[in-house]
Amino acid sequence: MLSINGLNQYYGESHTLWDLDLDVPTGQCTCVMGRNGVGKTTLMKCVMGEEAIANGQMRYADDVELAKRPLEDRARLGIGYVPQGRQIFPLLTVEENLKTGLAARGDGVRRIPQRVYDLFPVLDEMKHRRGGDLSGGQQQQLAIGRALVIEPRLLILDEPGEGIQPNIVAEIGEVIRRLIAEDGLTVLLVEQKLPFARRFADRFAIMDRGRRVAQGGIDELSDELIKQYLTV
Repeated sequence: MLSINGLNQYYGESHTLWDLDLDVPTGQCTCVMGRNGVGKTTLMKCVMGEEAIANGQMRYADDVELAKRPLEDRARLGIGYVPQGRQIFPLLTVEENLKTGLAARGDGVRRIPQRVYDLFPVLDEMKHRRGGDLSGGQQQQLAIGRALVIEPRLLILDEPGEGIQPNIVAEIGEVIRRLIAEDGLTVLLVEQKLPFARRFADRFAIMDRGRRVAQGGIDELSDELIKQYLTV
């Protein structure tokens, strides 16, 4: 679904991503892991077109070169994105927040897909409440729902379990598995919680100092790799 090769990115004079390669197979959940500050969020922003790259390739789906496409094309190509920190609109209702995602589709659809409410019934129950009045976990569900209204082929989630209660984290993990099994979705996930990754991801990739230093099936995530690259 997504193949990244030889990606380099700079912030001013600082070289942040170094010749980075990453494969995200179709119909699986790939979890990008690593300590704070190694470039995980920067990588997601590069894929989404929020950060410019110096060179390298990002091939998506039917051989689309993302680096040559403007930021607004991502949703139309079927890429949904849930950024770190959720970034919902606190003064808009749940329903209004979801509808902001519809504008990115580019196909004129103005109705929220029922699938979003099926996956997150709480959003249906609270559709007329303001986003800022929801709990942190409910806001995260709203942020994911907003990404799903475009009916994406690839869903990118940047630390969806950050700062929310464990039961909601588990629910989000179950939704990820349903989306893969029932909708054929591909998921690219940034997550630091090892139990979550081991339970819900199919594959892992570890980053360190802007480089991808290991990747494989989730059952290949060894104690040695964890000690070397993930423990603090």
